[in-house]
Amino acid sequence: MAFCLPLLRQASHVVVFSGAGVSAESGIPTFRDALTGLWALHDPMDLATPDAFERDPALVWGWYEWRRLQLRRTQPNAAHMAIAELASRVPRLTLVTQNVDDLHERAGSTDVIHLHGNLQSPRCSVCAALHPFNIQAQESAEEGSRIEPPSCETCNNPVRPGVVWFGESLPEQAFQDAFDAAGDCNLLLSVGTSGVVQPAALIPEVALQHGAHVMHVNPQATTPQHPRETSIKGPAGVVLPALVAGAFA
Repeated sequence: MAFCLPLLRQASHVVVFSGAGVSAESGIPTFRDALTGLWALHDPMDLATPDAFERDPALVWGWYEWRRLQLRRTQPNAAHMAIAELASRVPRLTLVTQNVDDLHERAGSTDVIHLHGNLQSPRCSVCAALHPFNIQAQESAEEGSRIEPPSCETCNNPVRPGVVWFGESLPEQAFQDAFDAAGDCNLLLSVGTSGVVQPAALIPEVALQHGAHVMHVNPQATTPQHPRETSIKGPAGVVLPALVAGAFA
């Protein structure tokens, strides 16, 4: 890890690209984790689609309320805190996340680019108007409940979760901002991501193509495929605080 410290210390623009592994260290279930209650009867990949919402809005909304309830009961971990700290140490930091939770924001990060949307930003399923609502998830979502979604205040159609579902395109502006940052940075930290979810997985490649160094931080070691690519094995909540402390001690 020591040879990575000068890269971090000297970087003028750092991009942090975070994935589900970072949230998992706070206890947020991933799509691969076993579900409980009513949700154990469903494949998450069958719930996270526009067709599923059209068939049964109450089932899908209830599942997302359950996810928000889990989120409410968790806290940012040391990785989230280290990323927020890093932003105060480098000239410029851009945080791009594939996660739909708000743990980065709760740790103190600002202007987070959410590639896959945000659980806390629901919108109308028809007119796309943002829907203000109580940030607290409904307790009835515990162990699985069908919950009717609220109605849009503009057109009265059902409000949907503000996330990107399977089969949908990433938000155009967020995607462009992420690619622009990757092309401009001189160091990209890819943290807690498998690197297989497209097109988000292209972001580290863009950084490499434009001359940046890329560091991958994951519990499982990966084999670097490029001379400017490095793999650091370990939990994000251990590795990132050590990197920040070592580079800026």
